[in-house]
Amino acid sequence: QVQLVESGGGLVQPGGSLRLSCAASGSFLRLYSGDWYRQAPGKKRELVAAITISGDTSYADSVKGRFTISKDNAKNTVFLQMNSLKPEDTAVYYCNVDVLTHQDGQTWSGWGQGTQVTVSG
Repeated sequence: QVQLVESGGGLVQPGGSLRLSCAASGSFLRLYSGDWYRQAPGKKRELVAAITISGDTSYADSVKGRFTISKDNAKNTVFLQMNSLKPEDTAVYYCNVDVLTHQDGQTWSGWGQGTQVTVSG
């Protein structure tokens, strides 16, 4: 089994920064790729940032230049550095991670529990 634990959310003033973490643990061989999504009240879940196996990244237009996604394969963790936060960034943030579970190429994909980010002040 694989577990994902998110951390790093909280309350921050506009212009502030937060760093989200999504740590994978359990029975798997290596971390592959990861995505961060967010869902604001009354809105659909949207993709914010993604990082591939090779480390290529992509971002939603609304966060380009402010957010940075990264991963540490040794720590099996995906990060989202969020700078210059705006009130419209307020949402529950979810990670979605793919890990390699078997040498034959089988993978597992799952979601973190979500972490609240509130930009206000």
